[in-house]
Amino acid sequence: MSLAAYLAYARGTPRAIIPPAAPRPAGELVWVHAVDASRADALLQLAERLAQQRPGVKILLTSPEGLQQDQQVCDAVIWQKIPEDSVAAAEAFMKHWSPDLCLWAGGNLLPALISAADTRDIPLYLIDADENLLIRPSWRWFPDLPKALYAQFSVIMARSASAARELRRIGTGDTEMTVTGPFLEGTVPLPYNQSDHDELSSLLRGRHVWLAAMAQPDELPAILEAHRAVSKLAHRALLVIVPDDVTQSPSFQTQLTTGGWRFAVWSNGDLPEEATQVLLADTTGELGLWYLLASVTFMGSSLFPGQTGRDPNEPAAHGSAILYGPNVSRYLAGYSRYAEAGAAYLIRDADTLATAVQRLIAPDASAVMAHAAWDVASQGAAVTDRILDLVQDTLDVLEAKS
Repeated sequence: MSLAAYLAYARGTPRAIIPPAAPRPAGELVWVHAVDASRADALLQLAERLAQQRPGVKILLTSPEGLQQDQQVCDAVIWQKIPEDSVAAAEAFMKHWSPDLCLWAGGNLLPALISAADTRDIPLYLIDADENLLIRPSWRWFPDLPKALYAQFSVIMARSASAARELRRIGTGDTEMTVTGPFLEGTVPLPYNQSDHDELSSLLRGRHVWLAAMAQPDELPAILEAHRAVSKLAHRALLVIVPDDVTQSPSFQTQLTTGGWRFAVWSNGDLPEEATQVLLADTTGELGLWYLLASVTFMGSSLFPGQTGRDPNEPAAHGSAILYGPNVSRYLAGYSRYAEAGAAYLIRDADTLATAVQRLIAPDASAVMAHAAWDVASQGAAVTDRILDLVQDTLDVLEAKS
């Protein structure tokens, strides 16, 4: 009765329905919903893996209004704002997208949408169920609503035992429920050229290498000032700089020339010589190589206001200790995870960057951080694999029925 009452209430005053910004693609479509940025990151990574394993599948990612969508996503992903929780909007959403299944991550359920999907017999899976997101304040007028909603999911994966206890208290009917641990974005090693790695490893043997990845031109003075301080303690240290935008390489080269640095430009085919202080790695698709060669990585695009940071999982996947600036709002949840585990350090300027690199450039110190980063990044791997298996099995069954 509470669900029916809520849906009657949700019909409310009719509002204009905003049409979707993209057409429904042909073929299999998996609908995934993220309640926050960290779950959106994890779902994007899951979507990329699913697209690799199942060519032709498309993923519709929905999220609340205001969630940043400025990062690059794979071609298989369509990212849309979740519609308002009204019956009319939910029915229009389902009619347009007609997804084959739904993965809802976290909680904060929208009853009209969940019920519209259930009415169409769309398999509903709640993953990463979080005890803090199971009951919405607006539901207090509909005491039996949570029980009716959670019973519509055929599978619930709880992120903790306490979340599972809360779900049992609410009541989930015949829903299959397991405690899986948190669903987190993990590490995905980047490709690299093995021959380049072997050649550079031989050339740089015995030298301390640190990396400034995804750097902005306005960050370069602080990075170079830090390298000058590092070089006083380790005079053979090599700084590798990867610009965030490789088309800005001329600006980087100008600053390096003006500063009197001895530098090599990777895009010109240059290799670092014994006297080379800086290697400007101004090509795309080779970050995996530089992460592997560097014991310490400063993740750029993070020092100054207006910047939002870059993905910390990348250096973690390649055994590089992580340094980052204060402006990482896009990846704040990820950096917080690594920092809490002692796997990443916050720096604020050239002085703190220099101090951190000087301390971590010793192999034993950076290895401790890199190991901690790998532990954090690996936590969600088993959960992601389990979810992928569930999705693949469901799509296989649906395909066999069609």
